[in-house]
Amino acid sequence: MARQLPLFISHGAPDLVLRDTPARDHLKALAESLPRPRAIVSVSAHFETRRPAVVVDDAPGMIYDFGGFDARLYEMVYPAPGDPALASDIAGRLAAAGLPVDQVRDRGYDHGTWVPLKLLFPDADVPVVQLSVQPYEDPAHHLAMGRALAPLADEDVLVVGTGALTHNLREAFRHGRDDLGGPAHDWVKGFADWFADRLAAGAVDDLLDYREKAPFALQNHPTDEHLLPIFVALGAAGPDVIGRRIHSSAQYGALAMDCFAFGTAAETAGISTEVESIC
Repeated sequence: MARQLPLFISHGAPDLVLRDTPARDHLKALAESLPRPRAIVSVSAHFETRRPAVVVDDAPGMIYDFGGFDARLYEMVYPAPGDPALASDIAGRLAAAGLPVDQVRDRGYDHGTWVPLKLLFPDADVPVVQLSVQPYEDPAHHLAMGRALAPLADEDVLVVGTGALTHNLREAFRHGRDDLGGPAHDWVKGFADWFADRLAAGAVDDLLDYREKAPFALQNHPTDEHLLPIFVALGAAGPDVIGRRIHSSAQYGALAMDCFAFGTAAETAGISTEVESIC
């Protein structure tokens, strides 16, 4: 059984699932190069709690946590089942790592989960367990969460962190949501390339201190929550791993749509790459 290499996906705006863009095309094709998992753990930037929370529902519903977008989005459903047994197992692993965790019910799929998964696994036949981020905790906390889940990669479970490599919405939508914009701003490209370089080098200490060390960190992330899932995915790959950029493009000039796979250099080399120029 092949290891399930954790992923980080920049999910962009909710209409990613509708717009004809390189990012959408990449996600639609990505699953063809991945071994099919028995289950998925989705760590979405839109599921925020004070301490780790895992959803134990067997049939999560839908959350349309956005406004003012194409009416078709509010009619979409992603009927993937949950996996209560896996959710309880995840809660136990986190607790054993010294991370107090809540098991919650009646929490549907937010767009950070269902939008990318609708492109990756459109048949919605792979069970999904949702795990929250803690916006008041730092990257090291989220790395520790991921490391507690690292054995899942060998148990046919795919951990997917879903957020945004850059996330300045004020800049992204200053010209409206209908205009996807041109190339990435220089300050977006500078941050995205720094992050990709540090991930490729396995420079974990630099990444954990990205607020101080990365160029244009505050400009790209006025708040942390959309970057925190990348640290969970990195930790879930285990120690001494790298992050390989498998897609790079931009939308609205300010949203880097980069995606990463995490594992050893040999493992990540087996995943197809579609890196677009964002300069």
